[in-house]
Amino acid sequence: MPSLFVIQGRNKGSRYDLAAHEGAMSIGRDAGNAIQIEDNEVSRRHAEIRHIGDTLVVGDLKSSNGTYLNNRKIERAELTSGDHLQVGRTVFVFSMDRENERAIELVDIVSPSNDSDGSRIVRTIREDEAANAVASPDDTQNRWLARARSNLQVMYRTALAVSHTLDIDELLGRILQLIFEWVEADRGCIMLLDPETKQLRTKARRDRNVNAATSMAISRTILDYVLDHREGVLTSDAQDDDRFSSGNSVIRTGVREAICIPLQGRYDTVGVIYIDTTVPLAESIETGQHRFTDEHLKLMMAIGHQAALAVEDTTYYSAMVQSERLAAIGQTIATLSHHIKNILQGIRGGSYLVEMGLDNEDPAVLRKGWDIVARNQNKISSLVMDMLSFSKEREPDPLPSDLVALVSDIVETVQQRAAESKTVIHWEPPTAAIPRLLFDPEAMSRAVLNVVSNALDAVENRPDAAIGIRLDCQEQEKMVRITITDNGAGISADSLQDIFTLFVSTKGARGTGLGLTVSRKILREHGGNIQVTSQLGEGSEFVLTFPMTISESELSPERMRTIAESFADPDADAPTSEIP
Repeated sequence: MPSLFVIQGRNKGSRYDLAAHEGAMSIGRDAGNAIQIEDNEVSRRHAEIRHIGDTLVVGDLKSSNGTYLNNRKIERAELTSGDHLQVGRTVFVFSMDRENERAIELVDIVSPSNDSDGSRIVRTIREDEAANAVASPDDTQNRWLARARSNLQVMYRTALAVSHTLDIDELLGRILQLIFEWVEADRGCIMLLDPETKQLRTKARRDRNVNAATSMAISRTILDYVLDHREGVLTSDAQDDDRFSSGNSVIRTGVREAICIPLQGRYDTVGVIYIDTTVPLAESIETGQHRFTDEHLKLMMAIGHQAALAVEDTTYYSAMVQSERLAAIGQTIATLSHHIKNILQGIRGGSYLVEMGLDNEDPAVLRKGWDIVARNQNKISSLVMDMLSFSKEREPDPLPSDLVALVSDIVETVQQRAAESKTVIHWEPPTAAIPRLLFDPEAMSRAVLNVVSNALDAVENRPDAAIGIRLDCQEQEKMVRITITDNGAGISADSLQDIFTLFVSTKGARGTGLGLTVSRKILREHGGNIQVTSQLGEGSEFVLTFPMTISESELSPERMRTIAESFADPDADAPTSEIP
């Protein structure tokens, strides 16, 4: 699916689906554009994209500042996947999903038992060994070969640094360190261009003598030349270099040797790398050698390109993360707004009946209205608690708690609702005495209540509606198991895969898609989980399990003997309470 993704500008992180429009898609500041951009340097109708056959073509609409494709000003051009489209200060990346070529389908992984696989591993190498593989064991025999291997090692280590981090500051500092290990520079820094202001900002600096580090004055003349010409420069005496003879800033810095190269990425220059030395000219003449050479300049250009690609990739990755975050926030707001609106409508209807009952002094109408208000108040309270439970990772606050009493309280809580829907609750307390266990009682109560409420929803309006709740401890596995069953309509195999997905509900407008998700999250925070089995037309079974951690207060010899005796009598009948 073709799309434009904003990687620079005020709309950074936004994605625009181009397949949704059949005609021309205009880009500009006005609200009437298919792609509206908040950018003062973009014209009201700046450019447009048209479908021509199987291709997409972008054209400028006589805009004030022009339209650029991969840094080239265009009037009309065909878009290909990966292109950078710039209008004003806003930069898009164009992407087009491609159909897999048939050759891809012909790739097979041969199983070890297949006779046609006659290959064998003859050599292996670790990543750290690969870095040493480019080092010369006999540098003194061939100076040219030693230098070439040294350059190769610098490039290899730069590639490793680029691939191992998404932190730009850490990456740039590492690259400067590698440069200083390889060349005798006194000072160095890496500067990146601000996407909005186009001003250089120093992101990393290094000094050979850390204790002698002072304010670092860099020639604006050299920086401007590198950025304007997109060329790396080497000067053995910047004050006498003809290219910079008119630049007073060169004279003021007192630099004798310098290398400055552009950080040239795939589509644009993202900054510069600058190193210099302040060795007096007389010392260089006396030794007859310069610290910087053409070889240093060439390799610096290669290092700069690697660094620029990393900066671009990280910027693109950050924009992708921001886009996904905005999409998630938008989905959350839309879903919750829908549920809250439904709850408020219920409260409004109940309030109307309350007001009518008060005006007419009719207790029956007043009670009916207040019941509606109370039910919707419970709904919004439940929604808020689920939102809080899901919104952040939390460590359970384990307290010695009576799990049997907790489940009994939940049964009492839903008793009125079950009676109104003519649902029978079969609550089967365990025959064995369960000791006080360590778990977070508030969170666990929330998890169990959500599943029980879900079961009540499943059997609503069903003949002979019933749900079952059973609690038992698996002594050998050291696990607690709470089983909740219902004789509702059941869940299809396709829907069963999504019941724990956030905001996905099989109950239509009545469900928030939060309850089961929150319950599983709480169980997993306790080291447990929820397992579900279901059969269409017969009902569902939810099994909640978590580790059985006995409270220290229950570990006295007398108490342990009582517990052991109760578990040793498996034939005892379990009392069952039915709550109609």
